[in-house]
Amino acid sequence: MSNQQSDRFDPLVATSPKSLSHCHSYWSDTVELCTARAPLRARLQTDVAIIGGGYTGLLTAYYLAKYHHVDVCVLEANRIGFGASARNAGFVLRGSGRLGYSQMVQRWDLGIAKGIHHEFTQAVERVERLIADHKIECEPQVKGYLKIAHNRKAFKQLSDTANFIDKHLGESTQLISEAQLKAEYLNHHQAVGALRVEQGFGVNPLKLLQGYKRIVEKLSVPLYEHTCVESWVEEEGTHRLITSNGELRAKKVVSLGNGYTPKHFHPTVDNRFLPILSNIIVTEPLTADELAILGIHTREVVMDTRILKYYYRLLPDNRLLFGGRGAIFGRNSQNPVYQERLKFALTQCFPALKFKKLDYNWTGWIAASFDDIPHVFETNGVGYSLGYCGAGVSFSAQAAYRLSEQIVGLPVPSLPLYHQAAPRFPCARLRRLGQWGYYQYGWVKDRYF
Repeated sequence: MSNQQSDRFDPLVATSPKSLSHCHSYWSDTVELCTARAPLRARLQTDVAIIGGGYTGLLTAYYLAKYHHVDVCVLEANRIGFGASARNAGFVLRGSGRLGYSQMVQRWDLGIAKGIHHEFTQAVERVERLIADHKIECEPQVKGYLKIAHNRKAFKQLSDTANFIDKHLGESTQLISEAQLKAEYLNHHQAVGALRVEQGFGVNPLKLLQGYKRIVEKLSVPLYEHTCVESWVEEEGTHRLITSNGELRAKKVVSLGNGYTPKHFHPTVDNRFLPILSNIIVTEPLTADELAILGIHTREVVMDTRILKYYYRLLPDNRLLFGGRGAIFGRNSQNPVYQERLKFALTQCFPALKFKKLDYNWTGWIAASFDDIPHVFETNGVGYSLGYCGAGVSFSAQAAYRLSEQIVGLPVPSLPLYHQAAPRFPCARLRRLGQWGYYQYGWVKDRYF
């Protein structure tokens, strides 16, 4: 399939992600892809079949094989690195879905909020340990995460967040004034201050993924690429995963395609997520003089407080990565207007970049859940992990660890993340209409409120 068709893949339109080409991005130009594993060309049996060879799929296989000695097999529809794991911005953050911790207290209670905070803290620490223990050369950058307030009201909300975290979650935060932000971190022309936390850093996401692939291969876990599941049949407690050239029979199956899962795949996962297209641009390298003019003094990861957020960081070779929302429909993903909007937003933050050339532009699907939190869930021999809301680089590691525990029957923390199925979207056929309405609301609120 052509690059153009691959770039326009839409999970809510396409019936299958089969035979899609690799994404051309800044990341794909920084590393040579690992040799592809052969497709499945036989009838095989396994205890646990994993569908999806991204972060979560590879690490679930790793934890099952290494710590629980489970016979496991991974099926990837295309190449390892086709999906979101190689298309993201490489932010290792302690994300909490789209809910703030004070909102979690209102929805549940303080104990639940503390529990979720602990899981997301462990997620970042787990990625750090995987990188260190397995000597994964993925270019981890300096630690630190800046949440930029885009207006005065947002800065007041960041101040309240800092107070809540300091008081209830036992973590030290740093509230940064506008003057300090511009003098010491970023001369950001739309910022009025920021909240900084120590936990968080940037990586090369494709190099991280290939590191995960290598640790799975060292365990001799069967891994089949270019092996798209075309039919999933359940017969008397056995799952038959039928592909073009083979069949895998398993006692249990976990679906880990997240935002790249097709619209009709299995009743357990259908209609439980909204695929959202992100768009990322990367500039040509900036000179030392340009960095001085721009006032960029940090390589920490940065995100703003808008509903329709922008996120950015300075890369090791002094390019600036800048990301935000893309098109609503996959068929429009390559419309130049979305790159132009991102470039305009970038120059609103840093006007000196107005005439700076863009060397890269690519898109990728993330997944949001209806209740704004991730869900890692297994029941009756079928499991899934989805709804990372853009925090998948870090939480995928914790999700894989907890999912492996669920699969072998071990207890996991009593949190909505693990003990509640992801709710189905009401009027699921109208998800795109709802998304369009939310974008209009977000644009107005971000601009005027």
